[in-house]
Amino acid sequence: MKPARPSFFVLIALIGGLAILSSTLSKTPVLPLFAHALHATPAEIGWIVMASTIPGILISYPAGALSDYLGARRLLLASLVVFATAPFLYLLVKTAPQLMAVRFYHGFATAIFGTVANAAIAERYTTERAARLSTYSSVTIVGRSIAPFLGGSLISLASFHAVYIACAISGVLALAVGLLLTNHTPLPKKKLELPHFWASLTTVLRDRSIMLVSLIEAAQYLVFGAIEAFLALYASSLGIPAWQIGVILGVQLVSIVFAKPLMGRISDRVGRKQVIIPGLLVGAASVVFLPYAPSFFGLSVLSLAFGIGFATATSSTTALVADLTRNGRYGSSMGVLRTVMDVGQSIGPVLTGWMVSVAGYGSAFTLLAAILVLAALMLGLLLRAGGKVAPDRL
Repeated sequence: MKPARPSFFVLIALIGGLAILSSTLSKTPVLPLFAHALHATPAEIGWIVMASTIPGILISYPAGALSDYLGARRLLLASLVVFATAPFLYLLVKTAPQLMAVRFYHGFATAIFGTVANAAIAERYTTERAARLSTYSSVTIVGRSIAPFLGGSLISLASFHAVYIACAISGVLALAVGLLLTNHTPLPKKKLELPHFWASLTTVLRDRSIMLVSLIEAAQYLVFGAIEAFLALYASSLGIPAWQIGVILGVQLVSIVFAKPLMGRISDRVGRKQVIIPGLLVGAASVVFLPYAPSFFGLSVLSLAFGIGFATATSSTTALVADLTRNGRYGSSMGVLRTVMDVGQSIGPVLTGWMVSVAGYGSAFTLLAAILVLAALMLGLLLRAGGKVAPDRL
């Protein structure tokens, strides 16, 4: 009698945890500190951070659409190959442009994996969709949460290269576990033809509700990407050591791990807008006060609060897009969501790097907070104006 194989959800969550641990180790807090050691300016650091999000803009929708027709396995394995190989390239980096090129290549991993994994979960679990998506996200954030503590410690105790070796180990393990997905994905579907590809895209793009939610997600990730890149540099400018910077960023991610599944379950019960809008406002409040808490303890508390706000808002956005999806186009919808999200996340570090160079950290953090407030107002005003935006779930 053969032993029972792990369920699809268990496997995809384990793979996601390992893959995101690898991905996050490569950037938090090591990336801005490594770029600074390569003599990159704040503006250049913004572009380096942005480089990994460009593949998401280019490939998220094609990857999602292909998963609707071919199944998830091939695309997931392709992304896991990138997760396993990219870390070794960081060991060869000597200049800022080289670091930017490696970040661009590494970005294809998360662009493909994030879209296809979310689409596969949304398709399989309908009655408890937000809870499943949030639980999966939290498992991946466990990996994301370990990374700042581990990365900060490795930088302090060893070197930047030690971080990327740990990143490579996690990426290779993710690929190894990914090979077990053989019997847990759908059989290949019919061939994807170009007219069907564009028809799926235009159908999703014309859906006002999906695009609105995608813009809300983009605003949230714009701020998240900026905080991920520049909170470490801000803390470093205050003389805070690398291991404490890892703690500051780590508590944010730990809060997401615990808050996101809870808020996903609440969202399934009370509706999506009751969760999204408060989350955006909590995130805005925590960001705007960052310049007024220039200490390890103060930054840790505000980072924790930002993580809770981020978890609260994003626990519902992906589920809401899935709720709005028609005719089983989950991959296409998630691809559009991911593309718009990556546009926001790519703008965040560049915009913040420019603002830091021109006006300092205080003005940059104020601008980021204003973006979150604007996103909350946009959603609230459109709903009050009578727009039929997801009336069944909002």
